[in-house]
Amino acid sequence: MLKLTPILLAIATAVGMYLLSAWRLGKQLDRQSTELADPRLKALTDQLARALDLPRIKVHIYEIAPVNGLAAPDGRIFITRGFYDKYRTGEVSAEEITSVIAHELGHVALGHSRRRMVDFSGQNAIRVVLGTLFNRILPGIGGYIAGALVSLLAARLSRQDEYEADAYAAALLTRAGIGTAPQISLFQKLEAMTGGRGGQLAWMMSHPKTDERIAAIRGLESRWSAPEGD
Repeated sequence: MLKLTPILLAIATAVGMYLLSAWRLGKQLDRQSTELADPRLKALTDQLARALDLPRIKVHIYEIAPVNGLAAPDGRIFITRGFYDKYRTGEVSAEEITSVIAHELGHVALGHSRRRMVDFSGQNAIRVVLGTLFNRILPGIGGYIAGALVSLLAARLSRQDEYEADAYAAALLTRAGIGTAPQISLFQKLEAMTGGRGGQLAWMMSHPKTDERIAAIRGLESRWSAPEGD
């Protein structure tokens, strides 16, 4: 039992940190957001709502400059002021913004927030175990190696969530009659905005490569359009 104590403490600490972070984020969103009131976007989100058999989909604007979309741990959907401003100036279309909303709805519907809490707790426990093991072999730097390996695992899990949310959004946009073209064109625009480097816009951080995301969506379209029996 004593050998398990550090692992159990790591898990408990991680859960506490996650819950505290989620609470702080919720309070910040309460202070710095307002409900989106845009007729064109509402018409499109109403199409999503009908496809989901919901009365409406409420979207909020988070008053920060980075270009981002966000699904809060409590299930609320946000786009940032920076993203909305790009829509207002014509840099992105209403349909492209709607594809972000559909993506964030995917994170909520697929329970990614709860999964991240479990993943974060498990990763913290793995970090403790690996750190202890590596420090016996490489004193002083074992902890850094363990941290790097856990970071790689976290990034992979994050990319998996993004692929799943992309697939959910593609299906929802198709069912709503909007289609996946705005989803794909937005990825291409975000890639151009970062000069092909990726990762500099908040929405692109810890995400798969743009061309891989587009290929995955087109793969879904091919399967959906294939005749039965093929």
